[in-house]
Amino acid sequence: MDTAKQTPTSVLVRRVRRLQVLTTVWMSIEVGVALGAAWIARSPALLGFGGDSAVELLSTIIVLWQFRFRSDSANAERLNPAWGAPRIHGELLKLGIDIGESSVSKYMVRCRKPPSQTWRTFLENHAQQLVSIDFFTVPTIRFQVLYVFLVLAHDRRRIIHCNVTAHPTAEWTGQQLREAFPFDQLPRYLLRDRDAIFGDEFREQVRDMGIREVLSSPRSPWQRAYVERVIGSIRRECLDHVIVFQESSLRRTLNSYFDYYHRSRTHLSLGKDSPEPRAIQPPEMGSVVAVPQVGGLHHRYERRSA
Repeated sequence: MDTAKQTPTSVLVRRVRRLQVLTTVWMSIEVGVALGAAWIARSPALLGFGGDSAVELLSTIIVLWQFRFRSDSANAERLNPAWGAPRIHGELLKLGIDIGESSVSKYMVRCRKPPSQTWRTFLENHAQQLVSIDFFTVPTIRFQVLYVFLVLAHDRRRIIHCNVTAHPTAEWTGQQLREAFPFDQLPRYLLRDRDAIFGDEFREQVRDMGIREVLSSPRSPWQRAYVERVIGSIRRECLDHVIVFQESSLRRTLNSYFDYYHRSRTHLSLGKDSPEPRAIQPPEMGSVVAVPQVGGLHHRYERRSA
């Protein structure tokens, strides 16, 4: 039950196990030499020494086997806090460790409170039913502040809806949410922060749509990591390189970037694929050409025959 992540504890356990193996091998050699010498010399003293060494070796093997079982059981319990003794016992049986369920219960650490899933586990389990919404601001060349509203689907990091306004209200925000989701494609959970723009009117509209709101903790943007990373990408890869004149120019720029974002940009969390999956093009399809996108800020590389 080794994990890919190497921790100081796992390194120490591995070194201790190597020492245990070396000790067992050494004691086995000692037993073999003592019993062999006793047989050759017909010496009762050597035979008693060899028998005593054999008993010590057998005791060592039993202790090591017990500690090995205890380590595997504790590791399974730590990685799966919701598992009980029957589940862990079943997994150990599948690994060829023949032990009783009562022994598993004996070595389990007693929890004072029932285990609960982590925030990351919640996001991963509900990725297909979860969307995030957020605002971010963009200054114009006239020092006007424009507000961009985003709706992000977690499953493929798709930007479902985006709009721009200079005067956001709860009514306007609710209207954007209705435009983003047809009645047959409503998400189950809506993740957002505690901004005052999401007032009583907005919450009532969300409730009428049958969507359950999940609020992040105050001053905890890491709980909305997906939408925060998308906003950071929009700034770094697009808005930091252009001058915004007005709402219409910002919409055109964002639409151009979103086309690149969905169809061309690869994502680490998607296995180096784009939100709209891209087919792998083998070398037989031709030479590589660069297709400029977002006004030349980015390029899409494709193979095309001559």
